[in-house]
Amino acid sequence: MRTRTAFLSIASAVALCFTIPAAASAAEGEFTYRYYDEDEEIQVGTLVDPPSGECIEIPEIADWDVDAFRPRNNTDSTAVVFLDDDCKSDSYFSLRPHGGRGSDRLLLRSVIFS
Repeated sequence: MRTRTAFLSIASAVALCFTIPAAASAAEGEFTYRYYDEDEEIQVGTLVDPPSGECIEIPEIADWDVDAFRPRNNTDSTAVVFLDDDCKSDSYFSLRPHGGRGSDRLLLRSVIFS
């Protein structure tokens, strides 16, 4: 009986060690946007293969009181852009996968991918 219990414990431990964790879900592709830098020059920012279901604050403008604009969603997931930096405002807009876009008037500070 002890031999079977010991064998079962060892086999379970070995199986646990070789279990491959599930890969984190991510939108595949690029999400681009424009923003003004410190010299008021238009720059292009890009998120490559962004994580799904996680609020992403636009990194280049995180410490400034400015907004990004003209988003382009070339990922395989729907992107929802928000006017605030924590994806909670009532001001949001959905961009379809594979080419959804917004104009210069569509301002954003954060985005979440489905």
